Amino acid sequence: MTIVGTSGLVLNEKLLFEHSDPGRKGYSLPKLDVPSAELPAELCRQEINGFPELSEVDVVRHFTRLSTWNYGVDSGFYPLGSCTMKYNPKVNEAAARIPGLAGIHPATPSHLSQGILELMYRLQSALAEISGFARVTLQPAAGAQGELAGMLVIRAWHEARGSKRTKVLIPDTAHGTNPATASLTGYDVMPIASEGILTLEEVEAHMNDDVAALMVTNPNTLGLFESNIEAICKLVHERGGMVYCDGANLNALMGIARPGDMGIDVMHFNLHKTFSTPHGGGGPGSGPVGVTEELIPYLPGPGVECDGLGVDCDKESYRLESANADSIGRMMAFHGNVGIMVRAYAYIRSMGPEGLKYASEMAVLNANYVRARLEGVYDLPYKSRSLHEVIFSDKDLEGSCHTLDVAKRLIDYGYHPPTIYFPLVVKGAIMIEPTETESREILDEFCDAMISIAGEARDNPDLLHQAPIRSKVRRLDETTAARKPKLRWEEGG
Repeated sequence: MTIVGTSGLVLNEKLLFEHSDPGRKGYSLPKLDVPSAELPAELCRQEINGFPELSEVDVVRHFTRLSTWNYGVDSGFYPLGSCTMKYNPKVNEAAARIPGLAGIHPATPSHLSQGILELMYRLQSALAEISGFARVTLQPAAGAQGELAGMLVIRAWHEARGSKRTKVLIPDTAHGTNPATASLTGYDVMPIASEGILTLEEVEAHMNDDVAALMVTNPNTLGLFESNIEAICKLVHERGGMVYCDGANLNALMGIARPGDMGIDVMHFNLHKTFSTPHGGGGPGSGPVGVTEELIPYLPGPGVECDGLGVDCDKESYRLESANADSIGRMMAFHGNVGIMVRAYAYIRSMGPEGLKYASEMAVLNANYVRARLEGVYDLPYKSRSLHEVIFSDKDLEGSCHTLDVAKRLIDYGYHPPTIYFPLVVKGAIMIEPTETESREILDEFCDAMISIAGEARDNPDLLHQAPIRSKVRRLDETTAARKPKLRWEEGG
């Protein structure tokens, strides 16, 4: 399908193969002033038939044109749930590019890297204050690695006491990576059912001498606050276990409640979600871990220490302290993704305590505004008050339309689809998280599109079944694409 813009320009873009012209090339090398030598045959790649021959300007213009079609957080609204694709203030980007911070080598001696060490120390202290934990490590380089570090800390704590516990309890509303993390640390996963939120009775029925920990996401993936969390933590502790909290949804709690005050023992943060940097596309992350006092000896190292009190240290007194004998060891070669830490620190300092609280309040308000506008149009399986995200389902859609049809049709309206079919506890789930950064006008436009799509499902369902119809590529046979992918261009095919 050819799309014509308002200027009359055709927006379709040919493949590089279609731009190709025999003999054209994008380089010009000087004549050799030494004898030529052929590479060994085993080091040479076989030529690809029809491989494009292009000039430099052909290549640059092609990818520049494609880049203008790319959907990004700077060009549109991401309604993805449990992902927090928030706007990234550009001042934080500028801070991360300060040469002294961006260019420092990770092996630079401490006496020559006091600036970045002070920033890291102040960041871990701020995160500890925000969350209510005794200590935070910045070592893990992603949320999933933070989960792994946290569960390894719990395992080390049990092993130091001679405990042979083998199981981890994971609610059906927990974050999707939690079961894999528990399994990677050598534990058997025991799923437990919830009623939207965990009940004390359900945890009590499963909490025995074989259980090492409960992994809980709070707020959970339904966007609901685990209101029984203090009683549940007390029960788990009384029976010799630990409580791990997935901090992916912390942007609903900052400045309002602290997980450490609720009885949580370990929690990871997603700096690349909650504190400024939008994630996605495999970009860098940062997953610090906060722990209670008794778990500090098991944290990965090295960590940043100082000789003063609190965040006030003497000049040139910040240092990297090697891990102690009880530590779980390093999580990576150096000190984490420092650029993400700089962004997070800039965000925390610019927002301040009141600003962080206001961000949480706006995240909750925005989610509930979307909920209020779409409730009655889409099925709302859980009626409890939502926090940062809201979950609908396709139960009430007409015309044999389903969640996937809604997601595909949203592309025609110019929106990135929300998270779909997760959490698994909701059949046909549509998970929407507007975050704290979107205006009412943007949310209204999105909700209007969702309402319009529900009407199309009733009046013209084939429109949804065929969507998207305005995109460069129409709806694919996703089963065939997954099972028989074509990953290499072939001439004439």
